[in-house]
Amino acid sequence: MAYWLVKSEPKVYSWDRFTKEKKVTWDGVRNYAARNNLRAMKKGDQVLFYHSNEGVEIVGIASVMKESYQDPTTTETAWLVVDLKPVKKLKQPVSLQLIKQDKRLVNMDLVRLGRLSVQTVKEDEWAIIMQLAGE
Repeated sequence: MAYWLVKSEPKVYSWDRFTKEKKVTWDGVRNYAARNNLRAMKKGDQVLFYHSNEGVEIVGIASVMKESYQDPTTTETAWLVVDLKPVKKLKQPVSLQLIKQDKRLVNMDLVRLGRLSVQTVKEDEWAIIMQLAGE
């Protein structure tokens, strides 16, 4: 199993909306590195759900329901989507500030590649995030 992080502005698509809808097609990605991460996702992989711009914190865990396929919002074949489902809200959100203060997470994509909307998360980083979230 691999681990990932996806970002969404709460005003655009929040964790609460995600849990009400029970699944989402993660569309609209128009960055090649993020697209490549979507392509690499496998069914059952775990995904951190991050609120960007407002809140700036990891708030929940999702799971990949369906592996990558053509983004239905465009006819350009370069762009892909995956389907995600919510797994659980974190007991305690993990803020970007807390992540940046933790020396063990200095190489995390969220710190190094802040603008990338779909990121990899290493297994040890996942474990640290779960610890910080009280999970």
